[in-house]
Amino acid sequence: MVTGYKQEYVYKHPWERVTSASWRKFADDENKRILSHILEVDMLNHTLDPSNGILRTTRAITVHCPGPWFVRKIVGQDMCQCVESTVVDAQNRSMQLISRNISLQKFIEVQEMTRYDPHPDNPAGWTLCRQETSIRIKPFSALASMAEKVEKRCAERFLQNSGKSKEVMERICKYLEAESSGLSL
Repeated sequence: MVTGYKQEYVYKHPWERVTSASWRKFADDENKRILSHILEVDMLNHTLDPSNGILRTTRAITVHCPGPWFVRKIVGQDMCQCVESTVVDAQNRSMQLISRNISLQKFIEVQEMTRYDPHPDNPAGWTLCRQETSIRIKPFSALASMAEKVEKRCAERFLQNSGKSKEVMERICKYLEAESSGLSL
């Protein structure tokens, strides 16, 4: 069984500002309070292709395990290691992030894909964020019905955290807007 969801969100900010906010969202102390499920973020690799200007990065992200407490007791840990791969094509104004868990894979597989593109109705002023997440619990056959419930609880937690991330992104975009205008917040 795989549980997943798709969502779209429109940032009423230009693509350049939204993608800049994406890079900053884990750094600010206020953001760390809001995104408390993110425990650590480390840059593993980054390359810039000089022929086409495409930036590729890989980050390690340590998160507090989603889902109910009893699942964390069963798997024996409450942290999960994830890898985020990002491709930024500034020339074509697209940014795609794919995150996958690399720990706990014998119990759960999670993949989250986020894409930022100029909004088709207002490409100079708005950014369309598309997010797709899939969660798959690898149950023992006797626990299949419980696995479905755990997947749904995990999906609910991911949706809550996604809402927090949008809040942080909006706050950073407003800060960047004020900064570019020479204002102070």
